[in-house]
Amino acid sequence: MSILMIGTQRSGSNLLRLMLDQIPTIFAPHPPHILQRMMPLLPSYGDLNQKREFALLVDDVCRLVEMNPVEWDGVYLSRKEVISRCQENSLIAVFAAIYDIATETWGKQTWCCKSLANVHYLWEINEYIRDAKYLYLYRDGRDVAVSFKKAVVGEKHFYHIAKQWRSAQLAAIRMRELLPEDKFFSISYEALTSNTEASLKQICHFLAVEYTPEMLNFHQSKEALKTSSSSSLWQNVTKPLMTQNTQKFLTEASEEEVHIFECIAGDALEALGYDLVTSPFNKESIARFDQENQRLKAEVRKNMDSEDLKRRERQGRILQEINNRNLAIA
Repeated sequence: MSILMIGTQRSGSNLLRLMLDQIPTIFAPHPPHILQRMMPLLPSYGDLNQKREFALLVDDVCRLVEMNPVEWDGVYLSRKEVISRCQENSLIAVFAAIYDIATETWGKQTWCCKSLANVHYLWEINEYIRDAKYLYLYRDGRDVAVSFKKAVVGEKHFYHIAKQWRSAQLAAIRMRELLPEDKFFSISYEALTSNTEASLKQICHFLAVEYTPEMLNFHQSKEALKTSSSSSLWQNVTKPLMTQNTQKFLTEASEEEVHIFECIAGDALEALGYDLVTSPFNKESIARFDQENQRLKAEVRKNMDSEDLKRRERQGRILQEINNRNLAIA
């Protein structure tokens, strides 16, 4: 069985990943975001049915995984083995093969990928990975926006965050309407943090695995420590569960910011059961939002931990190298 967590970052996905990682049969590593990062580059590889082109893709994806900011300890990716496991010459097949190899290396039976942006590739994933189950983790988008403003990654203006958040939630909701209940499970961050044990038992029932109280001690695990030390993004994962980490937008966002978010993504908020607190506004000032978003992103990057930045730039250089090489070939 394969588990794919979907939704939007800053919604508690590392929290849930570390909880699932405490189940003896599940391998839940920090994700290298294979599909999110490589799908946009895919057309430049040409015909993947050609041996050389497909081998190049496999090598590039393996290098991306090997440079993940949070390392996959003990996992060796033989390019030949990855290719041999692919049932078709596609990025989805490479993605699945790599997770299968890592899972077997760790002596586990099931893998969990928490790359939430996979929500945009659900049709392709579901077509290839027949035993896939989907965990849709969602959080009040206004709190997501508050969190992104502080994070070292992502957009910084509520307008841009709202657009991305809405797109991901609507994609997940559409998939939820089409898949059977035994393949798709929805859980809110608010429920996970306020009624944790009951929520985890529901998730375990959905996954057909046995609940263990160790899931509540996620913050004491070796994986939590390794994740926390890799970036300021994940510092909280070594702390006990934060049960009051909701509706922060009421005190940490301006009225204008909340107004903007609800104008852009109010339909998705309401579809997920969240109440709106402002009235609609005129959709002007988008150019100003763009300018402010770029300023805020540059400011965060300037103050970013240098070691964290270096780890991210390693993967960034690989992606730039791939892009430059493929442009030269074209």
